[in-house]
Amino acid sequence: MVAPNGARRDKSHHPNIPLSDDELIDTVLACQAAGADGAHLHIRDDDGAHLISAERYRILLDRLAPMVPGMYLQVTSESAGLFEAAEQQSMMRALKPQYVSVALREMVRKPEDWQGAAAFYTWAVDNDIQIQHILYSPQELNDFLVALNRGDIRGGHHLLQFVLGSYDGSQVSKPSQVSDFSELLNASAKGHHFDWMLCAFGAEETNCLVEAIRLGGKARIGFENSLCNADGSMAASNAERVAELVSRL
Repeated sequence: MVAPNGARRDKSHHPNIPLSDDELIDTVLACQAAGADGAHLHIRDDDGAHLISAERYRILLDRLAPMVPGMYLQVTSESAGLFEAAEQQSMMRALKPQYVSVALREMVRKPEDWQGAAAFYTWAVDNDIQIQHILYSPQELNDFLVALNRGDIRGGHHLLQFVLGSYDGSQVSKPSQVSDFSELLNASAKGHHFDWMLCAFGAEETNCLVEAIRLGGKARIGFENSLCNADGSMAASNAERVAELVSRL
């Protein structure tokens, strides 16, 4: 899966970060040609700021989906510090996306949020909406597994997105950290099936993704997480990042 822009970076970070729908469509097409079979989509407003809008997502998906038949097109519900859980859930209820990423920490910011979050997760299952649960640490994975066994998250098949590192570089991604997630998951998989993916910030992005696939996971790559190739050079495009990972595999 390619994550071509994210919620925070703009043209000042890299001139080829796609912000408009036209740029995003061109990028997804190029990344598909380079070997990506999925895309993680962020939309921006006219000033380039992060946006979650059912109407705008629908316009983008209606344009993009016919161009890439069979491609996994996932929208994001990311808050990026701008939206509350109620606003995020409202967008998803209006859009009813087939695929959407949802951070557990944004749905449950305090223990009393679980009642509303559990109702939302039930609604998603009932409406055949496939949530990829974003988990930023092994502790968050453990919290997810506890909620799953408690019944607050329904279903027997779950899509997970593990995150290594951070935008600000305060947390460094290393391939050795991938097993912290996979070993905990493997030890707790009783009665459930998990389809997991990894993304990693920083210079070790490619190596971390190769390790994730070696351990049975999948990979998300692109300018949302890293602008550089494995040798430290600035990548020219998202498609170049996809091509490098494909060549490594």
